[in-house]
Amino acid sequence: MKHNVWMSVSDLMTGLMVIFLFIAISYIRKVQENQTVLTDYVETKTQLHDKLVKEFEGDTNRWQMTIGKDLSMRFNNPQVLFASGKADLTPQFQQILDEFLPKYFHILLNDSLRSKIVEIRIEGHTDNVPAPQFDPDAYLANVILSQQRSLSVLRYFRSMPVFDTYTTEEKKLLEYWFTANGLSYGKSVDRNGNYTIESNLPIDKDRSRRVEFRIVTSGEEVLENFVNGLN
Repeated sequence: MKHNVWMSVSDLMTGLMVIFLFIAISYIRKVQENQTVLTDYVETKTQLHDKLVKEFEGDTNRWQMTIGKDLSMRFNNPQVLFASGKADLTPQFQQILDEFLPKYFHILLNDSLRSKIVEIRIEGHTDNVPAPQFDPDAYLANVILSQQRSLSVLRYFRSMPVFDTYTTEEKKLLEYWFTANGLSYGKSVDRNGNYTIESNLPIDKDRSRRVEFRIVTSGEEVLENFVNGLN
């Protein structure tokens, strides 16, 4: 009788060990998959960043443009940005876009990594000045204004002669990539160009009224899905 009880406990322990073994294998595979996704994500962003830096090496100082590790392109000269409460492109900004946009999209359309690009965000930003002509709520009013700024850039690009030189396939790809995003003053910057929420310095209203271009890669989408799957 005691022998039978001992055999049952032994079988139970063996079964539990097998279950734990499968759990461990599954966990190891999950970690390996995550590591692969992370590696691919970092390598893609690094390669794209290095290519943009190289291609625009002679332009960054001239345009007072910075290229972020997050694949953002930011123009920092307040004189070429937007007037307070306005979404009209200044003549100086139009001249920069005439040079910048054809070169920017030529790089992305012909790069070997273009299959890893899922979105190109045109991000409009504002200062924190209320704009009651759009909405009584200052933040929502600036959402509208910042959206108009991003749309102004998108509209200008589509009206440029170079846009008509793209093939039908290239136009479809650009339209798939493009999004116009109004971010209000949520990402306002200080006099050093750093986000005010991080630096705790006063907002630089001139620098905050801007448009940025930001590339989103497939790695970000995969990583987000992976993180959501853990929750």
